[in-house]
Amino acid sequence: MTLPKRMNLKTLAVLLCIVTFTTFFFGYTLQEPSSYFFKYAFHSSAKAPCACRRCLTEAEDDPWFTERFNQSVQPLMTRDNSALSDETFKWWQSLQLEKRPANFSEVVEELFQLIPDDMLYADAGPNRCRTCSVVGNSGNLKGSQYGRLIDSSHFIMRMNQAPTTGFEEDVGARTTHHFMYPESAKDLDNATSLVLIPFKTLDLQWIISALTTGAIKDTYIPVKSRIKANKDKVLIYNPAFFKYVDESWLEGHGRYPSTGFLSLLFALHICDQVNVFGFGADQRGDWHHYWEENLLAGAFRYTGIHDGNFESNVTHLLADKHKIRMFEGR
Repeated sequence: MTLPKRMNLKTLAVLLCIVTFTTFFFGYTLQEPSSYFFKYAFHSSAKAPCACRRCLTEAEDDPWFTERFNQSVQPLMTRDNSALSDETFKWWQSLQLEKRPANFSEVVEELFQLIPDDMLYADAGPNRCRTCSVVGNSGNLKGSQYGRLIDSSHFIMRMNQAPTTGFEEDVGARTTHHFMYPESAKDLDNATSLVLIPFKTLDLQWIISALTTGAIKDTYIPVKSRIKANKDKVLIYNPAFFKYVDESWLEGHGRYPSTGFLSLLFALHICDQVNVFGFGADQRGDWHHYWEENLLAGAFRYTGIHDGNFESNVTHLLADKHKIRMFEGR
């Protein structure tokens, strides 16, 4: 018996739909598991917090992360958010005591006449996929050959002395953000943002001086009086964010957070995907910097200031919860 012509066309249309869907579905799942497909292909892409395949701030976060992560705390200081509460100011000023601190408001006003006063990185949304590499200084980077992977990120964050020349295969060559404080300062190229982590009002005065007169030569130890850096790319780590990291993430363990942990939390707040390199011990359990030949030369596990164990536990927990991806050497 022959089916009506109209029925043949309808059947053909249904078959074409089935073939198209099947081809798309199985072609896609060659790259991603089907659970991922259903989650992102049918779960309304408009709800995704970023344009990456996996976003750091997924909607279905677990209580541990959501309890600690506060997007409203701004990582960088501007004129508008520079006014600190009495509690925050007292906490911040206690980190490194000053005998006769200058007037904080006056120093901030002078500072933002020299450097930009812009609100940066507040562009998170479904159309952005910002990838970041946070590169610590651990000896576990030696022989890792992570250089190309590190350099493939949009932002590459380094800290303190962190040399790259001669170590490019393992640590990469690019740097977009370099975190430092006066006592760990180094010269930077014109394309790199200097992110100053201030522990006291004098540190804000130092960056003004280091970019102009060079008058400040000592803090609690001798420091570089001048630095090479692009003043139009100088950023100031917000003391209020500093306190938030210490209280919400480290629960007050240690005297204050390490530069590495402060850099990591900065990345969590401005990036959509975060890869972490050069944190922790090397494969033999030794703690040293990747540029040191003597393994004991820069041992930094127990400083008496930072709680290395607690910071390491939180960092690994972030990795376990797929908020960051850790690369621990080879």
